[in-house]
Amino acid sequence: MLFLTRSRDADILTFTRERSDQSRDLYLAGPALEDPHKVTETNTFQKNYQWGRSELVNFQNTQGVPLQGMLTYPAGYRKGKKYPMIVYIYEKRSQDLHRYYTPSEKHPYNPCVFSAEGYFVFQPDIVYRPQQPGISAVDCVVPAVEKVLETGMVDSRRVGLMGHSWGAYQTSFIVTQTDLFSAAVAGAPLTDMMSMSVSVYWNSGGTNARIFAQSQGRMNKPFWQDAENYARNSPIHGLDTLNTPLLIAFGDKDGAVDWDQGIEMYNAARWAGKDDLVLLVYPGENHGLRKEENMVDYHYRVREWMAHFLKGKSGNQWITEGKSFLEREKEKEDLKKKDSSKPAPGKPEAKAGK
Repeated sequence: MLFLTRSRDADILTFTRERSDQSRDLYLAGPALEDPHKVTETNTFQKNYQWGRSELVNFQNTQGVPLQGMLTYPAGYRKGKKYPMIVYIYEKRSQDLHRYYTPSEKHPYNPCVFSAEGYFVFQPDIVYRPQQPGISAVDCVVPAVEKVLETGMVDSRRVGLMGHSWGAYQTSFIVTQTDLFSAAVAGAPLTDMMSMSVSVYWNSGGTNARIFAQSQGRMNKPFWQDAENYARNSPIHGLDTLNTPLLIAFGDKDGAVDWDQGIEMYNAARWAGKDDLVLLVYPGENHGLRKEENMVDYHYRVREWMAHFLKGKSGNQWITEGKSFLEREKEKEDLKKKDSSKPAPGKPEAKAGK
C-alpha cells in the first residue's frame, strides 16, 4: 500500500496498491480501509506478456547479521532450468520488494528489462562497519549470492554485478576481492578513496570530505591518519586481483564523482595488464545521463556487456576491440541520417516511378 490520503470533507481514504508484477492502481475505502473499491485498471495489456515475480531471500552476512534481498524471477521462469543472474547493489534494497518497474530503454539497470531478457535479478541489502565500506559490501553481497546459488536455479558461472555511484564503487571494489562474478558494470564509481575524499563535489561546490566523514563513506578519520584503510577499501588498490570483466561509464561533466576517478582506474588497469576493462565516456553528461541518445545508448551497452559475458553472445566490436570518440561520432551521424530518411508518422513513403 502506498500514498494513503484522506478526503478533507468526507470519511473517504484513497490509496494505491502495486506489486512487482502488477502495476499501480488507485483504490477508495472507508476510514477502516474496509471493502476497498478499485478505481483504475492500469496496463491491462500486461496479461499478454510474461512477467517476473519477486520474493524475499533471507541470508546472513559474514558477521552474522540477518539481512534480506529482493529476488526477481526471469519472465516465463521454468522450474529445473538454470538461469544467469544479475546482482544490482546500492545500500538497502529489499524495501522495493513490491515496487513495479516499468520497462524502459532509458534505464540501464531496469530489473524488469533484465527479467524479460531471461535473467534472475537480485538486490541484496548491505550494512556497514566504520572505516570498512568496501569490505562491508563484500561481507554482505558474497554470502547473499551464495544463498541464492544454493537454490540451484542460477548458473554460478553466469552471475553479473552492477551498480551506479555508491553502488558502482562497491561493484568496482567487490570484483577486486572475489571471482564470484563473471561480468560487472559500474556507472560513475569512485575508485580511489584518498583522492576522492579531498576532491570537490562540483554539483554543490562543497568538499567530498563531508561525504566521507558524515555520510556514505563512513570514514571517521582523514586519509593521512588512516592511509591503510583508505587504500584497503579502494578499488584501484586491488587491481592485481581483478579478474572480472568490468565496464565503467562516466559523464565528463560529472559533478558528484569526478570522472578522473574513472580515468585513474582505467589507466591503472591498463598498466596492470587488465584487458577486460572498458571505459565509456559521455561528453557533456553529469552524474546521471540526461540526453536521450546517451540514455538509450548506455542501456543497450549494459545489456550487450552482460549478454556477452553471461550468455556468450559475441559480435560486439566495442567490447572486444574498443571504439574511439571519432568512431562514435560517425556512428551517431549515421543514425541521424537513418532517422531523417524515415517517412513522417502517418505519411506514406514516396515510391520511385517507373
